[in-house]
Amino acid sequence: MADILFEPLQFRNLTVKNRIIRSNIAGRFDNYDGSGNQARINWEERFARRGVGAILSSFVSVHIRGRILPNYATIDRDDRIPFWREVGKRVHAHDCKFILQLSHGGRQRDIGGIEYEKGLSSTDDPDPLHGFECERMSLAQIRDTVRQFADGARRAREAGLDGVELHGGNGYLITQFLSSAINDRKDDYGGTLENRARFVLDIVRAIRAAVGNDFHLQMKISTTEYADALAIGNAPKGNTLPESIQVCQWLEAAGVDAIHVSAGASFPHPRNPPGDLPIDDFLRVYDSMLSSGVNTLRNYLLFRNRLIGGLFQQQWRRATGDVIEGINLPDAEGVKRAVGIPVLCTGGFQTASTIRKAITDGRCDAVTIARSLIANPDLVQQFAGGADRPAVPCTYCNKCLVNAVENPLGCYDESRFPSHEAMIAEIMSVFDPPPFRA
Repeated sequence: MADILFEPLQFRNLTVKNRIIRSNIAGRFDNYDGSGNQARINWEERFARRGVGAILSSFVSVHIRGRILPNYATIDRDDRIPFWREVGKRVHAHDCKFILQLSHGGRQRDIGGIEYEKGLSSTDDPDPLHGFECERMSLAQIRDTVRQFADGARRAREAGLDGVELHGGNGYLITQFLSSAINDRKDDYGGTLENRARFVLDIVRAIRAAVGNDFHLQMKISTTEYADALAIGNAPKGNTLPESIQVCQWLEAAGVDAIHVSAGASFPHPRNPPGDLPIDDFLRVYDSMLSSGVNTLRNYLLFRNRLIGGLFQQQWRRATGDVIEGINLPDAEGVKRAVGIPVLCTGGFQTASTIRKAITDGRCDAVTIARSLIANPDLVQQFAGGADRPAVPCTYCNKCLVNAVENPLGCYDESRFPSHEAMIAEIMSVFDPPPFRA
Protein backbone atom coordinates (compact mmCIF):
# COMPACT_ATOMS: atom_id res chain seq x y z
CA MET A 1 0.00 0.00 0.00
CA ALA A 2 1.12 3.54 -0.73
CA ASP A 3 2.44 5.45 2.26
CA ILE A 4 0.79 8.87 2.63
CA LEU A 5 4.07 10.24 4.01
CA PHE A 6 5.64 9.77 0.60
CA GLU A 7 2.73 10.81 -1.58
CA PRO A 8 3.22 14.17 -3.35
CA LEU A 9 1.51 17.21 -1.90
CA GLN A 10 -0.15 19.36 -4.55
CA PHE A 11 -0.51 23.06 -3.92
CA ARG A 12 -2.13 25.36 -6.47
CA ASN A 13 1.17 26.15 -8.22
CA LEU A 14 3.65 23.79 -6.59
CA THR A 15 4.12 20.05 -6.06
CA VAL A 16 6.22 18.74 -3.16
CA LYS A 17 7.42 15.12 -3.37
CA ASN A 18 6.46 14.09 0.18
CA ARG A 19 4.70 15.34 3.31
CA ILE A 20 7.77 16.14 5.44
CA ILE A 21 8.92 19.75 5.24
CA ARG A 22 11.95 21.17 7.02
CA SER A 23 10.58 24.04 9.10
CA ASN A 24 12.06 27.50 9.25
CA ILE A 25 15.27 27.30 11.25
CA ALA A 26 18.89 28.29 10.78
CA GLY A 27 21.68 29.79 12.82
CA ARG A 28 23.98 32.77 12.53
CA PHE A 29 25.68 31.30 9.48
CA ASP A 30 25.83 34.36 7.24
CA ASN A 31 27.72 37.64 7.07
CA TYR A 32 27.02 40.55 9.40
CA ASP A 33 25.79 42.78 6.57
CA GLY A 34 23.04 40.33 5.57
CA SER A 35 24.83 38.74 2.64
CA GLY A 36 24.88 34.96 2.45
CA ASN A 37 27.66 32.53 3.24
CA GLN A 38 28.73 29.00 2.35
CA ALA A 39 27.66 27.69 5.74
CA ARG A 40 24.05 28.59 4.95
CA ILE A 41 24.26 26.65 1.69
CA ASN A 42 25.74 23.67 3.54
CA TRP A 43 22.95 23.86 6.12
CA GLU A 44 20.09 23.88 3.64
CA GLU A 45 21.65 21.24 1.41
CA ARG A 46 22.11 18.92 4.41
CA PHE A 47 18.35 18.40 4.70
CA ALA A 48 17.61 18.40 0.98
CA ARG A 49 20.17 15.64 0.44
CA ARG A 50 18.52 13.50 3.11
CA GLY A 51 15.04 13.45 1.73
CA VAL A 52 12.73 16.22 2.95
CA GLY A 53 10.16 17.28 0.39
CA ALA A 54 10.70 21.00 0.85
CA ILE A 55 12.70 23.42 2.95
CA LEU A 56 11.36 26.56 4.55
CA SER A 57 14.23 28.97 4.92
CA SER A 58 14.92 30.51 8.27
CA PHE A 59 13.77 34.02 9.13
CA VAL A 60 14.77 36.11 6.07
CA SER A 61 14.20 39.78 6.71
CA VAL A 62 12.77 42.03 4.02
CA HIS A 63 14.57 45.02 5.59
CA ILE A 64 17.64 45.31 7.78
CA ARG A 65 15.53 46.97 10.49
CA GLY A 66 13.42 43.85 10.65
CA ARG A 67 16.08 41.21 11.27
CA ILE A 68 16.21 39.39 14.60
CA LEU A 69 19.94 38.66 14.72
CA PRO A 70 23.08 39.72 12.89
CA ASN A 71 24.57 37.10 10.58
CA TYR A 72 21.20 36.15 9.09
CA ALA A 73 20.98 36.48 5.31
CA THR A 74 18.37 38.98 4.14
CA ILE A 75 16.34 39.59 0.98
CA ASP A 76 16.30 43.38 1.29
CA ARG A 77 18.30 44.26 -1.84
CA ASP A 78 18.54 43.05 -5.42
CA ASP A 79 22.18 42.11 -4.94
CA ARG A 80 20.99 39.36 -2.58
CA ILE A 81 19.34 37.52 -5.49
CA PRO A 82 22.44 35.63 -6.75
CA PHE A 83 23.08 34.10 -3.34
CA TRP A 84 19.51 32.84 -2.97
CA ARG A 85 19.64 31.58 -6.55
CA GLU A 86 22.64 29.44 -5.58
CA VAL A 87 20.85 28.15 -2.47
CA GLY A 88 17.87 27.14 -4.59
CA LYS A 89 20.09 25.49 -7.19
CA ARG A 90 21.84 23.37 -4.56
CA VAL A 91 18.55 22.34 -2.93
CA HIS A 92 16.87 21.60 -6.29
CA ALA A 93 19.70 19.20 -7.17
CA HIS A 94 18.15 16.81 -4.61
CA ASP A 95 14.58 17.06 -5.95
CA CYS A 96 13.67 19.28 -3.01
CA LYS A 97 11.73 22.54 -3.12
CA PHE A 98 12.89 25.74 -1.44
CA ILE A 99 10.40 28.24 0.00
CA LEU A 100 11.84 31.49 1.30
CA GLN A 101 10.30 32.89 4.47
CA LEU A 102 9.65 36.63 4.14
CA SER A 103 10.00 38.03 7.63
CA HIS A 104 10.16 41.18 9.74
CA GLY A 105 10.80 41.07 13.48
CA GLY A 106 9.16 44.36 14.38
CA ARG A 107 9.78 44.89 18.09
CA GLN A 108 10.78 41.26 18.65
CA ARG A 109 14.42 40.40 18.13
CA ASP A 110 17.37 38.96 20.00
CA ILE A 111 20.27 41.24 19.06
CA GLY A 112 19.47 44.26 16.92
CA GLY A 113 22.92 44.93 15.54
CA ILE A 114 24.56 48.29 14.91
CA GLU A 115 22.22 49.49 12.13
CA TYR A 116 19.25 50.46 14.33
CA GLU A 117 18.15 50.64 17.95
CA LYS A 118 14.36 50.51 17.92
CA GLY A 119 12.24 48.15 15.90
CA LEU A 120 9.01 49.07 14.14
CA SER A 121 5.69 47.80 15.43
CA SER A 122 1.94 48.24 15.60
CA THR A 123 2.53 49.69 19.07
CA ASP A 124 5.12 51.70 20.94
CA ASP A 125 5.00 49.38 23.96
CA PRO A 126 8.19 47.32 24.40
CA ASP A 127 7.84 43.57 24.34
CA PRO A 128 6.90 42.37 27.83
CA LEU A 129 9.63 39.78 28.40
CA HIS A 130 12.90 41.33 27.22
CA GLY A 131 11.76 44.93 26.92
CA PHE A 132 12.85 45.43 23.31
CA GLU A 133 11.86 49.00 22.53
CA CYS A 134 9.99 49.94 19.39
CA GLU A 135 8.45 52.74 17.39
CA ARG A 136 4.77 52.83 16.48
CA MET A 137 4.63 52.69 12.68
CA SER A 138 3.23 55.62 10.79
CA LEU A 139 0.97 55.04 7.79
CA ALA A 140 3.92 55.89 5.53
CA GLN A 141 6.08 53.29 7.30
CA ILE A 142 3.30 50.72 6.92
CA ARG A 143 3.16 51.39 3.18
CA ASP A 144 6.95 51.15 2.91
CA THR A 145 6.99 47.83 4.78
CA VAL A 146 4.22 46.39 2.60
CA ARG A 147 6.33 47.30 -0.43
CA GLN A 148 9.40 45.67 1.16
CA PHE A 149 7.53 42.37 1.52
CA ALA A 150 6.43 42.58 -2.12
CA ASP A 151 9.97 43.36 -3.26
CA GLY A 152 11.22 40.37 -1.26
CA ALA A 153 8.75 38.10 -3.03
CA ARG A 154 9.83 39.47 -6.40
CA ARG A 155 13.48 38.79 -5.57
CA ALA A 156 12.64 35.25 -4.47
CA ARG A 157 10.92 34.61 -7.78
CA GLU A 158 13.80 36.12 -9.75
CA ALA A 159 16.15 33.83 -7.81
CA GLY A 160 14.25 30.82 -9.14
CA LEU A 161 12.92 29.75 -5.75
CA ASP A 162 9.70 27.78 -5.44
CA GLY A 163 7.64 30.14 -3.32
CA VAL A 164 7.52 32.35 -0.26
CA GLU A 165 6.04 32.12 3.21
CA LEU A 166 4.89 35.13 5.21
CA HIS A 167 6.01 34.79 8.81
CA GLY A 168 2.76 35.87 10.43
CA GLY A 169 3.16 34.00 13.70
CA ASN A 170 5.17 33.75 16.91
CA GLY A 171 5.20 37.41 17.85
CA TYR A 172 6.92 38.93 14.83
CA LEU A 173 5.70 42.05 13.02
CA ILE A 174 2.64 40.60 11.28
CA THR A 175 1.58 39.05 14.60
CA GLN A 176 2.05 42.43 16.25
CA PHE A 177 -0.66 43.78 13.95
CA LEU A 178 -2.93 40.73 14.09
CA SER A 179 -2.82 40.24 17.85
CA SER A 180 -5.49 41.70 20.10
CA ALA A 181 -2.95 41.44 22.94
CA ILE A 182 -0.35 43.61 21.18
CA ASN A 183 -2.03 45.92 18.66
CA ASP A 184 -3.32 49.03 20.44
CA ARG A 185 -3.76 51.26 17.38
CA LYS A 186 -6.78 53.53 16.96
CA ASP A 187 -6.58 53.91 13.18
CA ASP A 188 -7.59 51.63 10.28
CA TYR A 189 -4.87 49.12 11.28
CA GLY A 190 -6.11 48.54 14.83
CA GLY A 191 -9.20 47.74 16.84
CA THR A 192 -11.43 45.22 15.09
CA LEU A 193 -10.13 41.93 13.72
CA GLU A 194 -10.75 43.20 10.20
CA ASN A 195 -8.60 46.26 10.87
CA ARG A 196 -5.85 44.24 12.58
CA ALA A 197 -5.74 41.92 9.55
CA ARG A 198 -5.50 44.84 7.11
CA PHE A 199 -1.68 44.95 7.25
CA VAL A 200 -1.14 41.32 6.23
CA LEU A 201 -3.88 41.46 3.59
CA ASP A 202 -2.22 44.57 2.14
CA ILE A 203 1.01 42.55 1.98
CA VAL A 204 -0.69 39.62 0.23
CA ARG A 205 -2.25 41.88 -2.38
CA ALA A 206 1.06 43.69 -2.96
CA ILE A 207 2.88 40.37 -3.40
CA ARG A 208 0.31 39.14 -5.89
CA ALA A 209 0.68 42.39 -7.83
CA ALA A 210 4.46 41.92 -7.86
CA VAL A 211 4.74 38.22 -8.73
CA GLY A 212 1.38 37.29 -10.26
CA ASN A 213 -0.97 34.51 -9.26
CA ASP A 214 1.18 31.54 -10.30
CA PHE A 215 3.91 31.84 -7.64
CA HIS A 216 3.45 29.88 -4.41
CA LEU A 217 2.54 32.01 -1.38
CA GLN A 218 1.76 30.62 2.08
CA MET A 219 1.27 32.11 5.52
CA LYS A 220 2.51 31.01 8.95
CA ILE A 221 0.13 32.03 11.72
CA SER A 222 -0.18 31.52 15.46
CA THR A 223 -3.77 30.35 15.48
CA THR A 224 -4.00 30.50 19.28
CA GLU A 225 -1.68 33.05 20.85
CA TYR A 226 -1.62 32.16 24.56
CA ALA A 227 -0.21 35.64 25.16
CA ASP A 228 -0.70 35.21 28.92
CA ALA A 229 1.32 31.97 29.17
CA LEU A 230 4.21 33.53 31.08
CA ALA A 231 2.37 36.48 32.61
CA ILE A 232 1.89 37.07 36.32
CA GLY A 233 -1.69 38.09 37.12
CA ASN A 234 -4.29 39.09 34.58
CA ALA A 235 -3.02 39.54 31.04
CA PRO A 236 -4.71 39.48 27.63
CA LYS A 237 -4.78 36.06 26.00
CA GLY A 238 -4.55 37.35 22.43
CA ASN A 239 -6.18 35.88 19.37
CA THR A 240 -8.24 32.70 19.61
CA LEU A 241 -8.74 29.92 17.08
CA PRO A 242 -12.10 31.24 15.78
CA GLU A 243 -10.51 34.64 15.11
CA SER A 244 -7.56 33.07 13.33
CA ILE A 245 -9.84 30.88 11.24
CA GLN A 246 -11.53 34.04 10.00
CA VAL A 247 -8.15 35.53 9.15
CA CYS A 248 -7.18 32.35 7.28
CA GLN A 249 -10.38 32.56 5.24
CA TRP A 250 -9.58 36.15 4.33
CA LEU A 251 -6.05 35.11 3.39
CA GLU A 252 -7.35 32.34 1.14
CA ALA A 253 -9.72 34.77 -0.59
CA ALA A 254 -6.81 37.20 -1.11
CA GLY A 255 -4.72 34.55 -2.89
CA VAL A 256 -2.73 32.65 -0.24
CA ASP A 257 -2.03 29.04 -1.29
CA ALA A 258 -1.51 27.35 2.10
CA ILE A 259 -1.68 27.95 5.85
CA HIS A 260 1.12 26.93 8.22
CA VAL A 261 -0.26 26.50 11.76
CA SER A 262 1.80 27.41 14.79
CA ALA A 263 1.09 28.95 18.22
CA GLY A 264 2.26 31.62 20.64
CA ALA A 265 2.34 35.42 20.65
CA SER A 266 6.12 35.48 21.13
CA PHE A 267 9.25 33.50 20.40
CA PRO A 268 10.35 31.57 22.28
CA HIS A 269 7.05 30.51 23.83
CA PRO A 270 6.16 27.43 25.91
CA ARG A 271 4.03 26.10 23.06
CA ASN A 272 6.56 27.01 20.37
CA PRO A 273 8.95 25.34 20.75
CA PRO A 274 7.22 22.95 23.16
CA GLY A 275 9.51 21.15 25.53
CA ASP A 276 11.97 22.14 28.23
CA LEU A 277 13.61 25.46 29.07
CA PRO A 278 17.29 24.65 29.73
CA ILE A 279 18.10 27.31 32.33
CA ASP A 280 21.85 26.65 32.50
CA ASP A 281 22.30 26.91 28.73
CA PHE A 282 19.95 29.91 28.69
CA LEU A 283 22.14 31.78 31.19
CA ARG A 284 25.32 31.00 29.24
CA VAL A 285 24.04 32.84 26.16
CA TYR A 286 21.60 35.39 27.60
CA ASP A 287 24.43 37.77 28.45
CA SER A 288 24.72 38.41 24.69
CA MET A 289 21.35 40.14 24.88
CA LEU A 290 21.95 42.38 27.90
CA SER A 291 22.25 45.58 25.86
CA SER A 292 19.29 44.77 23.61
CA GLY A 293 16.27 45.33 25.86
CA VAL A 294 15.38 47.35 28.95
CA ASN A 295 14.45 44.17 30.88
CA THR A 296 17.32 41.91 29.86
CA LEU A 297 19.71 42.74 32.71
CA ARG A 298 16.88 42.32 35.21
CA ASN A 299 15.96 38.97 33.67
CA TYR A 300 19.55 37.78 33.70
CA LEU A 301 19.96 38.54 37.40
CA LEU A 302 16.61 36.93 38.23
CA PHE A 303 17.34 33.78 36.24
CA ARG A 304 20.69 33.43 37.99
CA ASN A 305 18.76 32.99 41.23
CA ARG A 306 18.17 29.24 41.40
CA LEU A 307 14.80 29.60 43.10
CA ILE A 308 13.40 32.18 40.68
CA GLY A 309 14.93 30.45 37.66
CA GLY A 310 13.45 27.15 38.79
CA LEU A 311 10.01 28.71 39.26
CA PHE A 312 10.15 30.22 35.76
CA GLN A 313 11.16 26.84 34.34
CA GLN A 314 8.20 25.21 36.12
CA GLN A 315 5.81 27.82 34.71
CA TRP A 316 7.22 27.17 31.24
CA ARG A 317 6.63 23.44 31.60
CA ARG A 318 3.06 23.95 32.87
CA ALA A 319 2.27 26.25 29.96
CA THR A 320 3.63 23.68 27.51
CA GLY A 321 1.41 20.92 28.89
CA ASP A 322 1.75 17.18 28.60
CA VAL A 323 1.57 16.92 24.79
CA ILE A 324 4.58 17.89 22.69
CA GLU A 325 4.35 15.92 19.44
CA GLY A 326 1.39 17.24 17.50
CA ILE A 327 0.68 20.01 19.99
CA ASN A 328 -0.88 22.21 17.29
CA LEU A 329 -2.95 19.51 15.57
CA PRO A 330 -6.29 20.57 17.15
CA ASP A 331 -5.87 24.06 15.73
CA ALA A 332 -4.67 22.74 12.37
CA GLU A 333 -7.77 20.56 12.15
CA GLY A 334 -9.99 23.55 12.87
CA VAL A 335 -8.34 25.57 10.12
CA LYS A 336 -8.48 22.69 7.64
CA ARG A 337 -12.23 22.34 8.11
CA ALA A 338 -12.68 26.02 7.28
CA VAL A 339 -10.44 26.54 4.23
CA GLY A 340 -9.98 24.83 0.89
CA ILE A 341 -6.20 25.18 0.67
CA PRO A 342 -3.57 22.83 2.16
CA VAL A 343 -2.76 23.17 5.86
CA LEU A 344 0.71 22.51 7.28
CA CYS A 345 1.25 21.87 10.98
CA THR A 346 4.36 22.29 13.13
CA GLY A 347 4.97 21.01 16.64
CA GLY A 348 7.54 18.41 17.71
CA PHE A 349 6.84 15.75 15.08
CA GLN A 350 9.22 12.78 14.86
CA THR A 351 7.00 9.66 14.81
CA ALA A 352 5.91 8.34 11.41
CA SER A 353 2.69 6.78 12.66
CA THR A 354 1.67 10.03 14.38
CA ILE A 355 2.28 12.04 11.23
CA ARG A 356 0.58 9.45 9.05
CA LYS A 357 -2.52 9.41 11.25
CA ALA A 358 -2.71 13.23 11.37
CA ILE A 359 -2.78 13.36 7.56
CA THR A 360 -5.11 10.41 6.95
CA ASP A 361 -7.52 11.72 9.62
CA GLY A 362 -7.70 15.00 7.72
CA ARG A 363 -6.17 17.13 10.46
CA CYS A 364 -3.44 18.53 8.19
CA ASP A 365 -1.89 17.89 4.79
CA ALA A 366 1.79 17.85 5.79
CA VAL A 367 3.99 18.55 8.79
CA THR A 368 6.94 20.87 9.24
CA ILE A 369 9.84 19.79 11.44
CA ALA A 370 12.81 21.71 12.84
CA ARG A 371 14.36 20.36 16.06
CA SER A 372 13.76 16.69 15.27
CA LEU A 373 15.57 17.15 11.96
CA ILE A 374 18.44 18.94 13.68
CA ALA A 375 18.72 15.90 15.93
CA ASN A 376 18.29 13.44 13.03
CA PRO A 377 18.87 15.07 9.62
CA ASP A 378 18.19 11.65 8.04
CA LEU A 379 14.75 11.35 9.71
CA VAL A 380 12.93 11.00 6.38
CA GLN A 381 15.33 8.29 5.26
CA GLN A 382 14.72 6.46 8.54
CA PHE A 383 10.96 6.65 7.91
CA ALA A 384 11.48 5.35 4.37
CA GLY A 385 13.47 2.45 5.80
CA GLY A 386 10.54 1.41 7.99
CA ALA A 387 11.42 3.09 11.29
CA ASP A 388 8.48 4.57 13.16
CA ARG A 389 10.69 6.70 15.37
CA PRO A 390 14.41 7.50 15.14
CA ALA A 391 16.75 5.27 17.09
CA VAL A 392 18.05 8.31 19.01
CA PRO A 393 15.08 10.70 19.08
CA CYS A 394 15.08 14.41 19.81
CA THR A 395 14.57 14.96 23.55
CA TYR A 396 12.88 18.38 23.12
CA CYS A 397 15.45 19.86 25.51
CA ASN A 398 15.56 23.07 23.40
CA LYS A 399 19.29 23.50 23.92
CA CYS A 400 19.65 23.90 20.15
CA LEU A 401 17.46 27.00 20.03
CA VAL A 402 18.86 28.56 23.20
CA ASN A 403 22.42 28.19 21.93
CA ALA A 404 21.56 29.61 18.49
CA VAL A 405 21.66 33.17 19.85
CA GLU A 406 25.41 32.94 20.38
CA ASN A 407 26.74 29.60 19.12
CA PRO A 408 26.46 27.58 15.88
CA LEU A 409 23.09 25.91 15.51
CA GLY A 410 23.06 22.18 16.15
CA CYS A 411 22.06 19.54 18.68
CA TYR A 412 23.56 20.33 22.10
CA ASP A 413 22.06 17.38 23.97
CA GLU A 414 25.27 15.55 24.84
CA SER A 415 23.31 12.48 25.96
CA ARG A 416 22.55 11.77 22.30
CA PHE A 417 26.24 11.46 21.37
CA PRO A 418 28.98 9.02 22.33
CA SER A 419 31.12 11.91 23.60
CA HIS A 420 31.34 15.67 23.95
CA GLU A 421 33.84 15.72 21.10
CA ALA A 422 31.41 13.87 18.82
CA MET A 423 28.70 16.43 19.59
CA ILE A 424 30.99 19.35 18.78
CA ALA A 425 32.16 17.68 15.57
CA GLU A 426 28.55 17.31 14.40
CA ILE A 427 27.72 20.92 15.26
CA MET A 428 30.78 22.24 13.43
CA SER A 429 30.20 20.08 10.35
CA VAL A 430 28.01 22.83 8.88
CA PHE A 431 31.20 24.77 8.09
CA ASP A 432 32.45 22.05 5.74
CA PRO A 433 33.05 22.77 2.92
CA PRO A 434 34.34 26.22 3.90
CA PRO A 435 33.89 29.38 1.84
CA PHE A 436 37.63 29.42 1.17
CA ARG A 437 40.14 26.59 1.10
CA ALA A 438 43.85 27.30 0.75
